[in-house]
Amino acid sequence: MRIAVNARFLTPHYIEGIGGFTGEVARRLARDSPEHEFLFFFDRRCDPRFIFAGNVRPVVLWPPTRHPLLLLWWFEHSLARAFARYQPAAFLSPDGFLSLRSSVPTLLVIHDLAFEHFRGHLGPLERFYCRTMVRAAARRAARIATVSAFSKRNIVETYGLEAGKIDVVSNGISEGFTPLPPDEQQRVRQEVSGGTPYFLHVGAIQPRKNVATLLRAFDLFKQRSGANVKLLLAGRLAWRYRDVLRTHGAMAHRGEVVFLDYLPGPQLERVMASALALACVSLHEGFGLPVAEAMACGVPAIASDRSALAEIAGDAALLVDPLDFEAIATALQRIAASADLRAELARRGRARAARFNWDTTAAAVWRALSQIAVPSR
Repeated sequence: MRIAVNARFLTPHYIEGIGGFTGEVARRLARDSPEHEFLFFFDRRCDPRFIFAGNVRPVVLWPPTRHPLLLLWWFEHSLARAFARYQPAAFLSPDGFLSLRSSVPTLLVIHDLAFEHFRGHLGPLERFYCRTMVRAAARRAARIATVSAFSKRNIVETYGLEAGKIDVVSNGISEGFTPLPPDEQQRVRQEVSGGTPYFLHVGAIQPRKNVATLLRAFDLFKQRSGANVKLLLAGRLAWRYRDVLRTHGAMAHRGEVVFLDYLPGPQLERVMASALALACVSLHEGFGLPVAEAMACGVPAIASDRSALAEIAGDAALLVDPLDFEAIATALQRIAASADLRAELARRGRARAARFNWDTTAAAVWRALSQIAVPSR
């Protein structure tokens, strides 16, 4: 059987969110099903690291999809023609889009519907494209997978779909996210924060991540407590980040904030495991993988009480209103002041993190693909 995979987000420079999901799942599908062929469709030159096994064949389709009109061409012309040539039995598309011109049965992965709920977080054209094409794709797809019960409910309610069409497949936690011994934690802190304990935020800096509010909360925390703690931001400046830069420039304690840029997996694992706590106060998340990764590292978390974050964190994090910077500051202060609280949250977090496993995720994706595949192709 030949399975097609949308591999657009497997890029050598940044593996975030959708790219991480694509890589972890596709690698396991190819490894665990050597009798099947996997066609990985890229929109630019393929990096050899993404040819996970001998049964993976990369196919590069023009054009690189850096604009909605190019994205439309890629799916509705280039991909549709490739499907006619290769005749795959099923298509796995982890980014919420599919080819409306093709009859190949598709398992569509929709991670979240933030673009439906937050006007102004994307440009007008990008938001219009997402709202139009993801809605159409959701109706056309043979099945849909999503990463949390929250996202499933949101998709059902927003698009009026039957719940039975949607599988919750969750995200997994990479094996490298594990606790570090105290001496190694101190070495990492020496490298990234001059030896000072730090709160950590992980994620590309864009409006939905609510980083400007976190900066205001951190400034208030420093004013109230005077604690010798820094804030590290691990993530690239993605889009619409000028409010974050303006807020940072106005902070009384801006010298205690460190912009680390994007950190590749091995570096992020060490920086995460050495944090005093993770702060994830996003306005909307379909899952919130950094919270799960922090829990696996035995690092306490402060998380937004919105969207899927409360579902993922359970009782293993301090939940806060992401619009209330004073509440966030209070949570930062509680974490910094209490070793007992940090230890209790870490204990709960490690137990909870055990449920998020990429092997389980890939197996669930394969079951859904097997339901829709056309065997003769």
